[in-house]
Amino acid sequence: MSDVTASICVKPVLALLVVALLAGCASRNESVGSIPDDYRTNHPITISEKEQVADIPVGHADSRLSITQRSIVENALANYRSNGSGVIHILLPSGTPNEQAASRLRNDITTTLRKGGVKPFNISSERYRANPDESAPIRLSYSAMTASTGPCGQWPKDILDTADNKHYANFGCASQNNLAAQIANPADLLGPRATTTIDAERRGKIIDTYRTAVPPVLGVRTEVNY
Repeated sequence: MSDVTASICVKPVLALLVVALLAGCASRNESVGSIPDDYRTNHPITISEKEQVADIPVGHADSRLSITQRSIVENALANYRSNGSGVIHILLPSGTPNEQAASRLRNDITTTLRKGGVKPFNISSERYRANPDESAPIRLSYSAMTASTGPCGQWPKDILDTADNKHYANFGCASQNNLAAQIANPADLLGPRATTTIDAERRGKIIDTYRTAVPPVLGVRTEVNY
Protein backbone atom coordinates (compact mmCIF):
# COMPACT_ATOMS: atom_id res chain seq x y z
CA MET A 1 0.00 0.00 0.00
CA SER A 2 1.40 3.40 -0.90
CA ASP A 3 1.77 6.32 1.51
CA VAL A 4 -1.03 8.23 -0.22
CA THR A 5 -3.48 5.34 0.21
CA ALA A 6 -2.57 4.97 3.92
CA SER A 7 -3.22 8.66 4.62
CA ILE A 8 -6.60 8.46 2.91
CA CYS A 9 -7.62 5.52 5.15
CA VAL A 10 -6.41 7.16 8.40
CA LYS A 11 -8.34 10.45 7.97
CA PRO A 12 -11.87 8.91 8.26
CA VAL A 13 -10.80 7.03 11.41
CA LEU A 14 -9.54 10.24 13.05
CA ALA A 15 -12.76 12.00 12.14
CA LEU A 16 -14.82 9.26 13.83
CA LEU A 17 -12.72 9.54 17.01
CA VAL A 18 -13.22 13.30 17.16
CA VAL A 19 -17.01 12.92 16.79
CA ALA A 20 -17.10 10.29 19.56
CA LEU A 21 -15.15 12.51 21.94
CA LEU A 22 -17.44 15.48 21.28
CA ALA A 23 -20.49 13.31 21.88
CA GLY A 24 -19.09 12.20 25.23
CA CYS A 25 -18.46 15.80 26.30
CA ALA A 26 -21.99 16.78 25.32
CA SER A 27 -23.53 14.05 27.44
CA ARG A 28 -21.47 15.02 30.51
CA ASN A 29 -22.45 18.69 30.23
CA GLU A 30 -26.15 17.76 30.10
CA SER A 31 -26.00 15.84 33.41
CA VAL A 32 -24.02 18.54 35.25
CA GLY A 33 -26.46 21.27 34.23
CA SER A 34 -29.53 19.54 35.73
CA ILE A 35 -31.93 21.59 37.89
CA PRO A 36 -31.72 20.74 41.65
CA ASP A 37 -34.77 18.96 43.03
CA ASP A 38 -35.21 20.39 46.54
CA TYR A 39 -38.40 21.72 48.16
CA ARG A 40 -36.37 24.41 49.96
CA THR A 41 -35.23 25.69 46.58
CA ASN A 42 -38.68 25.44 45.01
CA HIS A 43 -40.42 27.10 48.00
CA PRO A 44 -37.83 29.34 49.71
CA ILE A 45 -38.66 31.27 52.89
CA THR A 46 -38.14 34.99 52.34
CA ILE A 47 -37.96 37.88 54.81
CA SER A 48 -39.84 41.04 53.87
CA GLU A 49 -41.83 43.86 55.42
CA LYS A 50 -45.57 43.19 55.19
CA GLU A 51 -48.77 44.59 56.65
CA GLN A 52 -49.97 42.85 59.80
CA VAL A 53 -53.66 43.07 60.76
CA ALA A 54 -55.27 42.12 64.09
CA ASP A 55 -59.08 42.18 64.29
CA ILE A 56 -60.77 42.99 67.62
CA PRO A 57 -64.44 41.91 67.82
CA VAL A 58 -66.71 44.63 69.20
CA GLY A 59 -70.20 44.29 70.66
CA HIS A 60 -72.69 47.15 70.37
CA ALA A 61 -72.75 47.60 74.19
CA ASP A 62 -68.98 47.42 74.86
CA SER A 63 -67.54 50.32 76.80
CA ARG A 64 -64.13 48.94 77.85
CA LEU A 65 -61.83 46.24 76.57
CA SER A 66 -62.69 42.76 77.80
CA ILE A 67 -60.03 40.20 78.74
CA THR A 68 -60.21 38.65 75.27
CA GLN A 69 -60.09 41.99 73.48
CA ARG A 70 -57.18 43.19 75.60
CA SER A 71 -55.20 39.99 74.89
CA ILE A 72 -55.57 40.61 71.14
CA VAL A 73 -54.22 44.14 71.56
CA GLU A 74 -51.33 42.92 73.73
CA ASN A 75 -50.39 40.15 71.28
CA ALA A 76 -50.33 42.65 68.42
CA LEU A 77 -48.28 45.00 70.59
CA ALA A 78 -45.73 42.25 71.36
CA ASN A 79 -45.31 41.47 67.66
CA TYR A 80 -44.98 45.17 66.84
CA ARG A 81 -42.28 45.67 69.45
CA SER A 82 -40.35 42.62 68.19
CA ASN A 83 -40.63 43.00 64.42
CA GLY A 84 -42.69 46.10 63.60
CA SER A 85 -41.95 49.72 62.90
CA GLY A 86 -43.72 52.91 61.96
CA VAL A 87 -47.32 53.79 62.75
CA ILE A 88 -49.97 51.55 64.29
CA HIS A 89 -53.30 52.35 62.65
CA ILE A 90 -56.47 51.90 64.73
CA LEU A 91 -59.17 51.38 62.10
CA LEU A 92 -62.70 51.95 63.45
CA PRO A 93 -65.79 50.68 61.58
CA SER A 94 -68.15 53.31 60.22
CA GLY A 95 -71.87 52.97 59.52
CA THR A 96 -72.32 49.78 61.55
CA PRO A 97 -74.46 48.95 64.61
CA ASN A 98 -71.34 48.87 66.81
CA GLU A 99 -69.87 52.14 65.54
CA GLN A 100 -70.41 53.98 68.83
CA ALA A 101 -69.02 51.08 70.88
CA ALA A 102 -65.89 51.01 68.70
CA SER A 103 -65.40 54.73 69.33
CA ARG A 104 -65.63 54.12 73.09
CA LEU A 105 -62.95 51.43 72.93
CA ARG A 106 -60.51 53.59 70.99
CA ASN A 107 -59.21 55.40 74.08
CA ASP A 108 -58.72 52.12 75.93
CA ILE A 109 -56.75 50.69 73.00
CA THR A 110 -54.63 53.83 72.74
CA THR A 111 -53.85 53.71 76.46
CA THR A 112 -52.78 50.05 76.22
CA LEU A 113 -50.48 50.80 73.30
CA ARG A 114 -48.88 53.77 75.04
CA LYS A 115 -48.30 51.76 78.23
CA GLY A 116 -46.61 49.16 76.03
CA GLY A 117 -44.06 51.69 74.83
CA VAL A 118 -45.58 52.98 71.57
CA LYS A 119 -44.97 56.70 71.13
CA PRO A 120 -48.05 58.93 70.68
CA PHE A 121 -46.92 60.05 67.21
CA ASN A 122 -46.84 56.38 66.13
CA ILE A 123 -50.54 55.85 66.89
CA SER A 124 -53.12 56.83 64.29
CA SER A 125 -56.92 56.54 64.44
CA GLU A 126 -58.95 56.28 61.24
CA ARG A 127 -62.32 54.98 60.05
CA TYR A 128 -63.21 52.50 57.33
CA ARG A 129 -66.50 51.72 55.62
CA ALA A 130 -68.00 48.37 56.60
CA ASN A 131 -71.16 46.40 55.90
CA PRO A 132 -73.99 48.26 57.71
CA ASP A 133 -75.73 44.96 58.48
CA GLU A 134 -72.77 43.49 60.40
CA SER A 135 -70.83 44.31 63.55
CA ALA A 136 -67.41 44.92 62.02
CA PRO A 137 -64.25 44.62 64.12
CA ILE A 138 -61.69 47.22 65.10
CA ARG A 139 -58.51 46.58 63.13
CA LEU A 140 -54.95 47.20 64.23
CA SER A 141 -52.72 47.59 61.19
CA TYR A 142 -48.94 48.03 61.14
CA SER A 143 -45.87 47.00 59.12
CA ALA A 144 -43.55 44.28 60.40
CA MET A 145 -40.76 42.05 59.16
CA THR A 146 -42.39 38.75 58.22
CA ALA A 147 -41.15 35.33 57.13
CA SER A 148 -43.25 33.86 54.32
CA THR A 149 -43.21 31.71 51.20
CA GLY A 150 -45.10 31.81 47.94
CA PRO A 151 -48.70 30.61 47.63
CA CYS A 152 -49.32 26.87 47.72
CA GLY A 153 -51.67 24.80 45.62
CA GLN A 154 -49.83 25.00 42.31
CA TRP A 155 -50.39 21.84 40.24
CA PRO A 156 -48.91 22.48 36.77
CA LYS A 157 -48.34 18.76 36.06
CA ASP A 158 -49.88 15.40 36.87
CA ILE A 159 -48.31 14.11 40.12
CA LEU A 160 -48.33 10.60 38.64
CA ASP A 161 -45.89 11.73 35.97
CA THR A 162 -42.80 10.61 37.90
CA ALA A 163 -40.61 9.19 35.17
CA ASP A 164 -37.78 11.51 36.30
CA ASN A 165 -38.35 10.59 39.98
CA LYS A 166 -38.62 14.26 40.98
CA HIS A 167 -40.86 16.01 43.49
CA TYR A 168 -44.13 17.43 42.25
CA ALA A 169 -44.38 21.23 42.17
CA ASN A 170 -46.38 21.63 45.41
CA PHE A 171 -44.18 19.26 47.44
CA GLY A 172 -42.98 20.85 50.69
CA CYS A 173 -44.93 24.10 50.25
CA ALA A 174 -47.21 23.58 53.26
CA SER A 175 -44.27 22.60 55.49
CA GLN A 176 -42.34 25.70 54.48
CA ASN A 177 -45.39 27.91 55.15
CA ASN A 178 -45.91 26.35 58.59
CA LEU A 179 -42.23 26.80 59.46
CA ALA A 180 -42.33 30.46 58.40
CA ALA A 181 -45.47 31.07 60.48
CA GLN A 182 -43.84 29.59 63.61
CA ILE A 183 -40.76 31.83 63.51
CA ALA A 184 -41.05 34.28 66.41
CA ASN A 185 -38.24 36.50 65.12
CA PRO A 186 -37.78 36.36 61.31
CA ALA A 187 -34.29 37.83 61.70
CA ASP A 188 -33.18 34.49 63.16
CA LEU A 189 -33.37 33.04 59.63
CA LEU A 190 -30.76 35.54 58.44
CA GLY A 191 -28.11 34.64 61.02
CA PRO A 192 -27.42 33.89 64.69
CA ARG A 193 -27.96 36.48 67.39
CA ALA A 194 -25.08 37.97 69.36
CA THR A 195 -24.22 36.11 72.55
CA THR A 196 -25.25 37.70 75.85
CA THR A 197 -22.94 38.33 78.79
CA ILE A 198 -22.18 35.40 81.08
CA ASP A 199 -23.83 35.23 84.50
CA ALA A 200 -20.64 34.78 86.55
CA GLU A 201 -22.50 34.20 89.83
CA ARG A 202 -24.67 31.44 88.39
CA ARG A 203 -21.69 29.86 86.63
CA GLY A 204 -19.67 29.80 89.86
CA LYS A 205 -22.53 28.16 91.75
CA ILE A 206 -22.90 25.41 89.15
CA ILE A 207 -19.15 24.71 89.15
CA ASP A 208 -19.06 24.54 92.97
CA THR A 209 -22.00 22.14 92.98
CA TYR A 210 -20.20 19.93 90.49
CA ARG A 211 -16.95 19.93 92.48
CA THR A 212 -18.53 19.22 95.87
CA ALA A 213 -21.05 16.66 94.66
CA VAL A 214 -20.99 13.35 96.55
CA PRO A 215 -20.97 10.28 94.30
CA PRO A 216 -24.21 8.33 94.59
CA VAL A 217 -24.16 5.09 96.51
CA LEU A 218 -25.21 2.20 94.35
CA GLY A 219 -27.68 -0.08 96.07
CA VAL A 220 -27.58 -3.85 96.09
CA ARG A 221 -29.18 -5.29 93.01
CA THR A 222 -32.15 -7.49 93.75
CA GLU A 223 -34.07 -9.74 91.47
CA VAL A 224 -37.69 -8.76 90.96
CA ASN A 225 -40.23 -11.44 90.25
CA TYR A 226 -43.38 -10.51 88.39
